Amino acid sequence: MNPSTIQTNDQDRALTDFPTLLLAPPLPVVSDGLSARVSVHKLYEAADPEAELARIAPTIKAVISGASAPKVDAALLKRLPNLKLVSNYGVGYDTVDTAYASENGIIVTHTPDVLTDEVADLAMGLLIATVRRIPQADRYLRAGHWEDKPFPFSASLREKSMGILGLGRIGMAIAKRAEAFGLKLAYHSRTQKPDAPWPYYASLIEMARDVDILMVIAPGGPQTYHLVNTEVLHALGASGTLINVARGSLVDEQALTTALQTGTLGAAGLDVFEDEPRVSETLRGLDNCVLLPHVGSASHYTRNKMGQLVVENVLAMAEGKAPLTPVPETPYKG
Repeated sequence: MNPSTIQTNDQDRALTDFPTLLLAPPLPVVSDGLSARVSVHKLYEAADPEAELARIAPTIKAVISGASAPKVDAALLKRLPNLKLVSNYGVGYDTVDTAYASENGIIVTHTPDVLTDEVADLAMGLLIATVRRIPQADRYLRAGHWEDKPFPFSASLREKSMGILGLGRIGMAIAKRAEAFGLKLAYHSRTQKPDAPWPYYASLIEMARDVDILMVIAPGGPQTYHLVNTEVLHALGASGTLINVARGSLVDEQALTTALQTGTLGAAGLDVFEDEPRVSETLRGLDNCVLLPHVGSASHYTRNKMGQLVVENVLAMAEGKAPLTPVPETPYKG
């Protein structure tokens, strides 16, 4: 008997008929939760990943994906003829080829809601840190400069307006927090939201021209690639602030760097970058930006909640049930 099928009771029985592929090391909550119920293949531990994938590909029924894992593109999906599910660790799933998945009956799930508040909190923290120059003030004190003269005055959030690019779950949560700070709000998204009480702009450039702060929280992918370009940055202006907590691909990073260098844009706060984890030395050397290493949802509490949802989606499919959080492109049809 295969040791993985030995059981102590029905509830803890391993579902050995739903082999799951891990492309990159997950959190313990994911690896432990899956290993207790399904057979798990850790491709990242294989001495020869290519040979291992060729060996196990016909058996795989689920893949765990995420921003830190290799892309789940059509090339990979074609190699997994019996795949039923891609369980994505994260609310954004632009690293998964949902078009191919949809055409071939593969369900893609993600982890919405459980990270909404955490990212919204971080977005507001990054905004305040950028406008009030909190990291710069910290460095100033540590360097002993306060003994010579006070730290220079900063900009303020008082009587300012903020345009939100992308008014989904997280965008709405950011908007509610921003209202508490007295910011005047507007938004731009693919469609107008009937329940949103703030002004809607069909043109991103026009919104950027009318606000002081541009908060980027739209999905990544080809449709939004470099949506924030030179023209948008110029419209935001020399006293404007850009905050990006979405995906690095939404912002033309070279255009942003140039705008910050020349003073065309006043300041930027970035939690995401085009070529993570690599960030240009030029951008890192600028004093009018605050840079974070993609930590929007990176608390123990929230990341464990996300991991648990990844596991629950796999187990639901393994048990023949509907997945909890399929993405719109791949609805579950039973």
